[in-house]
Amino acid sequence: MQREVLLTGIGGQGIQLATALLAAAAVAEGRHAMYFGSYGGMMRGGNSDTTLVLGDAPVESPPTVASAWSGLVLHPAHASGVYSRLHDDGLLVLNTSLCDPGTTPVVGRLVPIPASELAASTGNPAAVTMIALGAYAAATAVVGLDTLLDTAAEVLPPYRRQHAEGIRSALRMGHAHAGPALRAWPVYA
Repeated sequence: MQREVLLTGIGGQGIQLATALLAAAAVAEGRHAMYFGSYGGMMRGGNSDTTLVLGDAPVESPPTVASAWSGLVLHPAHASGVYSRLHDDGLLVLNTSLCDPGTTPVVGRLVPIPASELAASTGNPAAVTMIALGAYAAATAVVGLDTLLDTAAEVLPPYRRQHAEGIRSALRMGHAHAGPALRAWPVYA
């Protein structure tokens, strides 16, 4: 089985880090992962996009996919690239603090989460993407929350390791916010 995940936002939201964390957690659980990231030339505010492919067997081709099973959209500025490639029966985690659910395509499952508002309420506005990633993990069961928490410090560069506990808190918040009802759609059953 193979699953594709598209993530998009703006520079500074942590899209690249969240993708690395999700990939590392999947590998820690015995799956294979390959991802590709791209970002605009601006340090803050430009596009930040990633494509991650997870599989039970080695991923043999580059993660450039025409369509995807799931996506996370954290900012509307560059969301059209995810919307146009998401399967009709796919799953979309949407930051409803910035994105209007009424303007998103019809998908099999929409996971609305006010990630920017939740991040601001913690005093850590940079936690947006980790909150959304926690909700994604709850909604899909693609990786366990404990694995994400255990892997968080590993993907941080040494000069940012002091942020590991803040990342763990954001992941827990997003996971709890998604609620138990969403956990009915596991990827790897």
